Amino acid sequence: MTKTPPDPEFRHPPGDGDQDIHQRVAGTNVNAETMLATDYLNHFNEVVMLFEMMPDMPDCLDELKAWRPKTYQEHFQDSVFSDRELAIEAYDHAPIKYRAPFETIIGCLVNDLQDAIAEVEAAINGGGVKGRISAVVDAALPSIRSHLDMAGAIINGVVVTMDQSEIDKILES
Repeated sequence: MTKTPPDPEFRHPPGDGDQDIHQRVAGTNVNAETMLATDYLNHFNEVVMLFEMMPDMPDCLDELKAWRPKTYQEHFQDSVFSDRELAIEAYDHAPIKYRAPFETIIGCLVNDLQDAIAEVEAAINGGGVKGRISAVVDAALPSIRSHLDMAGAIINGVVVTMDQSEIDKILES
């Protein structure tokens, strides 16, 4: 007996559970097409807001440095999100055309944030001149925001494509 290969659209072999999960996410904050929830981005939005405050509130550096990246599943395990168990389960059913670029973009976002936090720490510890701290924050934010926007677009069903310079940047990190 030969096995039918898994549908390349999914990371796991499709089965009866796929239809069930699609029915259960209907009417929730989990996108029925992508099987992803925007609530995950709150984990990043919170640290971005703190990062943006650094020029005016450098005394919050310890709080900023305490931030740690979380996987999608870890975020929802620690969340009070009403559909958290469903979000965790649905993630395993996310079509690869969304999940693969989503994971790549999140990896880039995490790298951006970790680099930015280290740079702002160096600016603060190097004398804490507001202009220097602002320059670090202003230089880091466009890439961070771009990756957040791309992650949000993927969650909402947009297949993100990148030009060669964006691909090269990812490969360099």
